[in-house]
Amino acid sequence: MVGTGPGAVEHMTARAVAVLGAADVVVGYRTYVDLLGDLVRDKQVVRSGMRAEVERCREALRLAGEGKAVALVSGGDPGVYGMAGLVLELLVQEGLLGELAVEIVPGVTSATAAAACLGAPLSTDFAVISLSDLLTPWEVIRRRLTAAAAADFVLVLYNPASHRRVEQIREAQGLILAQRPGTVPAGLVRNAFREGQSVLLTDLAHLLAQEIDMFTTIVVGNSTTRRVGDFLVTPRGYPV
Repeated sequence: MVGTGPGAVEHMTARAVAVLGAADVVVGYRTYVDLLGDLVRDKQVVRSGMRAEVERCREALRLAGEGKAVALVSGGDPGVYGMAGLVLELLVQEGLLGELAVEIVPGVTSATAAAACLGAPLSTDFAVISLSDLLTPWEVIRRRLTAAAAADFVLVLYNPASHRRVEQIREAQGLILAQRPGTVPAGLVRNAFREGQSVLLTDLAHLLAQEIDMFTTIVVGNSTTRRVGDFLVTPRGYPV
């Protein structure tokens, strides 16, 4: 399993590039595979769309069982909202754990990619929460948001909105506003380190005035986060 980070070669680890180069087959979600460009030009490639995760992992295991070197790619990090957990579950289910060699290659995840674009908002404790209720009940997400906001974590919101999901980000904003003032700095990063990247600084109260979609990662500061010029900074606590 290979974490491809934001997608550009320069933001992948050397190990990720090496594993892709040695692979016989590359398997992955269509968008993430297409971002790899020339890295997969001479490879057998298996692409599939959204909501085909289980089938994609099963196919990767089938191909590996035939003796092929398979790179199952995951945008960001395969262990952070990625495919690593699912693959390990399927290995156990199919009695293949210990039979197939498995390596999990980490990658830059959206939280750290967005943070780099914004400055240094994650210098202290933070919580990452996905607003997608496809696999997690919204009531669970609501409880997590409330608890994390009350605990003064810097918040990183993944999957904030889509064409069909527009109410979750509105409710999320309300839950956070119940715990911290609207003047708290926030940042929105779309397509971090990809073509079409955009970075916008705002505050919690004006969060919804911006364009938000599945390619957007939102960072909401805590009580110490400050805007410093064109950057967001959450002090680590060093005496300066």
